[in-house]
Amino acid sequence: MTLHRSHVLVCSGSNCALHSSSFVKDRLTLEISQAGLGDEIRVLETGCFGLCAQGPIMVVYPEGIHYCKVGLEDIGEIVQEHLLKGRIVNRLLFKGTSDKNWMTKDDFDFYRKQERVVLRNAGVIDPENIEESLVRGGYAAFGKALSEMTPSQVIQEITDSGLQGRGGAGFPTGRKWQFTQEAAGDKKYVVCNADEGEPGTSKDRLILEGDPHTIIEGMLIAGYAIGATQGFVYIRGEYLLSIERLQKAINQAREFGLLGKGILGSDFEFDLEIRSGAGAYVCGEETALLNSIEGKRGEPRFKPPYPAVRGLWQKPTLINNVETLANIGPIIQNGSDWFRQIGTPECPGTKVFTLSGNICNSGLIEVPMGMTLREIIYDIGGGIPDGHQFKMAQTGGTSGGCISADLLDVPMDIPSLAKAGTALGSGALLVVDDRHCVVDLAKTFLRFFAHESCGQCTPCREGTTVLLRLMNKLASGKGDAQDITNLQRLSTTMQQASLCGLGQTAPLPILSALTFFADEFHAHLEGQGCPAGVCG
Repeated sequence: MTLHRSHVLVCSGSNCALHSSSFVKDRLTLEISQAGLGDEIRVLETGCFGLCAQGPIMVVYPEGIHYCKVGLEDIGEIVQEHLLKGRIVNRLLFKGTSDKNWMTKDDFDFYRKQERVVLRNAGVIDPENIEESLVRGGYAAFGKALSEMTPSQVIQEITDSGLQGRGGAGFPTGRKWQFTQEAAGDKKYVVCNADEGEPGTSKDRLILEGDPHTIIEGMLIAGYAIGATQGFVYIRGEYLLSIERLQKAINQAREFGLLGKGILGSDFEFDLEIRSGAGAYVCGEETALLNSIEGKRGEPRFKPPYPAVRGLWQKPTLINNVETLANIGPIIQNGSDWFRQIGTPECPGTKVFTLSGNICNSGLIEVPMGMTLREIIYDIGGGIPDGHQFKMAQTGGTSGGCISADLLDVPMDIPSLAKAGTALGSGALLVVDDRHCVVDLAKTFLRFFAHESCGQCTPCREGTTVLLRLMNKLASGKGDAQDITNLQRLSTTMQQASLCGLGQTAPLPILSALTFFADEFHAHLEGQGCPAGVCG
C-alpha cells in the first residue's frame, strides 16, 4: 500500500463541474507527475464541499487548505509553490472572516455552525470507490440492523428518533414504515424519490453525487424493515452525474455481496434499479412518480388508498426522499437518543438547504433544525452582497412561501415555518435583496406552475392559468383592488380543491406575499408604478 504525504481533493459536484473542475483535476494530476511528485501526492475527485459559489474548489490535506475559484492557469503555481515548496498561494484562499493568513475548514464561518449528518462523507470520500465508504462506516448500520435487530425494532428506532420526511411534507418516517410493514401483500417495494424538480433545489442531486452508498444503505435498511425485496431510485433524467455515480455504487454493492440474494450470509434478499424521469415537476408527487415508473403518464392518483397500501403495481410501497434515506444509517448506528440531541424536540435532526439568490456564500449547507433564518443568512451565508439590504426569503422552493425581514429570527424547522405561513419544503432557500419586486417574483413563480400543471384536475389546470393572468395584469399596472381579492379567493379554493400538492401549494407564494408585502401589491394598483422599478 502506497502512503502519500499529501492528498488533494478536487470537487467534482455538478456546480464545480460546470466550471470545468474535471479539467482542473486532470491538469493538476499531470503537473504533479511532471514535478516528480506522483508518488507523494494523490489527487482525488470528491463530492460537493458546499461552497458552490467559490468553485472549482480544491482542498489540500493534511493542512486542510481550501483553494477557491481555481482555474487551469493557477495549477502550476499551486504545484510549484504549495506542493513543492510548502508556500500557501494566498490569492486563491477562500476570503472568509478569519484574521488568519490562511484558513482550514474549522476557521470558516460557513462551516462553523453546520452539523453534517447527511453530508458527513460529501467532500471527504471518493464517491466512486465503495472501499472509501466502508472505511468511513458505510453499511455498518445495515449490518447492525440485519444481525442485531428485528424489522420491528428497526422501525421502532426510526419512530423514536422523530425523523420526519425531508421531501417537503414532513410526515413521520417511522409511521410510514410501520404502515407499509403492516400492509398485506405478497411483494413490497422501496422507492427513493430523487426527482427533485423544485427550482432552486439541488441538495438531493449533490447528496447522490457525493455519497451514493448512504442512499443504498438507507434503502437496504428500509427493505429489511418492511419486508421488501426490490427497490427503485426514481431520479431526474437531467442528473447525469448522479445517475452515473449511483449506478457505479449499485454495481459495487452487488460485487461486495451487499445487494442480491443471501446478503451478508443471511436469507435477506434485496436489489435496486434506477428509473430515470423525463423532467416533469409533477412527478415529484409520490403517486405521479409511481405511474411514471410503471410506464404510464405522470399524473397523481386519487388517495386513499395510499402507496403504503397500494402503490407500485398495486403492491405496498414505501416512498422516501433522498435526504430522508441518508439519515437512516446514522440513526440505526448511533441510536434515536443521539439523533434527538440534534435540532429541536418537535423537529429533531438536521436540514440540508440549497442556499441561493442575493447572498455572499451560496451553496449547500446542513444545519440543526431550528437554526434561525438570520443565522443562516448572515453567519453562514455571509450576508447580502454589495451593500444591499435583505428584503425577503422564499423557503421551500417555488411552492414555498415568502417571508419578510420581520421574521429573520424564525426557527427554520417544520412547525415554526408553518406557523409563519410558509413551509420548510424541499430545503430551497432563496434570498432576495431590496433591488427586487415581490409582485414580479410572484408572477415568475406562477408562470412556472401554470407550465408544470399536469392538467388532470380543474382547480390546478384552470386556477394556475387564471392566477398568472391576474398577476400579469397587476404587474403591468392595469389591476384593481378586485384583482387582489380574486387572487386570495382563488388561491384558497385551489388549496382546498386541488388533487395533489402542486395545485395545493402553488398559491402559497401569492398568499404569503400578500400577507407580508401587501403595500407593494397596492403600490402597483394605485398608479405609482413598481417601487423597485422592475415591472412595466
